Amino acid sequence: MGRPRQFDPETAVEQAMEVFWRKGYAGTTPQDLVDALGIGKGSLYNAFGSKHAVFERALRRYRDTQASRLIELFESEGPVKERLRAALELLVTLDLADPDRRGCMAVNAAAELAGSDRTTTELVRDMFARTESTLQALVEEGKRAGEIAPDRDAACVGSLLMNTVVGLRLTARVADGPDGMRRTIRAVLDLL
Repeated sequence: MGRPRQFDPETAVEQAMEVFWRKGYAGTTPQDLVDALGIGKGSLYNAFGSKHAVFERALRRYRDTQASRLIELFESEGPVKERLRAALELLVTLDLADPDRRGCMAVNAAAELAGSDRTTTELVRDMFARTESTLQALVEEGKRAGEIAPDRDAACVGSLLMNTVVGLRLTARVADGPDGMRRTIRAVLDLL
């Protein structure tokens, strides 16, 4: 009879997500995961199969928690432009307040692995598409409410906003402060 598991796999995925988010895929060693999860290498591989399998689960966890929170910010109550401004400003504030300057795990994964890792590429593409769809719907709502010019193409503006989110999240990793990012937010919202 085998020994019972000494750890909760869901808690382990959450802990692994934090390690991958901080160090990236290539920068995370199996020993880093073992240390963070408090288990042996054998237990790690028995539970998950491989470092990559742990990463996939961690990226899915990120999608289900962090990426979903971003969409919730955009879907909150109030005028559309104000929701957009508040959500983008909050991202800047949170990213700059993070002592590790992790940015967005999905953006980081895209920069590190897209094109060379099909599963990661698909997961990130799905997250980006979901966020962009939410932004497009928000633009359509703003057009109906008269907040956004009626001649604006909602799909194009949704793509612009999605790329703004990605750019802000990446810029926050190296920015000296919020000024440049806040200028970007003002400029993008002025275009609407």
